Amino acid sequence: QVQLVESGGGTVEAGGSLRVSCAASGTFFRINTMAWYRQAPGKQRELVAIISRSGSTNYVDSVKGRFTIARDSAKNTVDLQMNSLQPEDTAVYYCNANIQTTLYSGASVPYWGQGTQVTVSS
Repeated sequence: QVQLVESGGGTVEAGGSLRVSCAASGTFFRINTMAWYRQAPGKQRELVAIISRSGSTNYVDSVKGRFTIARDSAKNTVDLQMNSLQPEDTAVYYCNANIQTTLYSGASVPYWGQGTQVTVSS
């Protein structure tokens, strides 16, 4: 049984910073990509940032230069440091991990955290 547990988030004024963290637990072979998505009220869930096993990263244009994704493969964790937050960053942030559960299972399976609220006031 694989679980992703998020922490962090909260409320901050525009221009402030927050960090959200996610830890994977359970029994599995390895974690491939890890990512953060967000979903604002009335909008579709969007990919914010993604990091590969080798550490290469990609960001949605709206957060480039403000957000940083980082992972600790030894601890099976991924963090999203969010700086210069703006009201449009307000959303529920979800951790995602694509996990290969066994050596022989081949394809990765996507797992999701429960979501954590980030609210930026103007």
